[in-house]
Amino acid sequence: MKMQALFASIALATAGSALAAGEHSHAHEHKPMHGGVVVEVKDIDYELVAKPTMIQLHLRDHGKPADIAKAKAKLTLLSGTEKQEVELKPAGDKLEATGTFKVGPGTKVVALVTIAGKPAGTVRFALK
Repeated sequence: MKMQALFASIALATAGSALAAGEHSHAHEHKPMHGGVVVEVKDIDYELVAKPTMIQLHLRDHGKPADIAKAKAKLTLLSGTEKQEVELKPAGDKLEATGTFKVGPGTKVVALVTIAGKPAGTVRFALK
């Protein structure tokens, strides 16, 4: 009987630690901090700020700015029947491109983000 109680205690302790390890805390908020659209992928918040002459992508890891020194992103903008490819490069604490962009309500954006040459994620946005 004591052996069964010991096994039961070990099983409960193991299950409790497994649950704690698998928990995901959302202590950080997914609200836009730069007036853009926020999408979370793999615990990273991606905020896209799209204007007709500038596009920015801000990355936050658990609410804190991510290191983007070796990052870049390739965006595909889909507006109606028009498609535009845009390359974003580091500019301070964000990825950015300037030019002329067809962005407005209904525009769909797919961002392929790489950090240090490795894929970090594919992020899909719908502009409002």
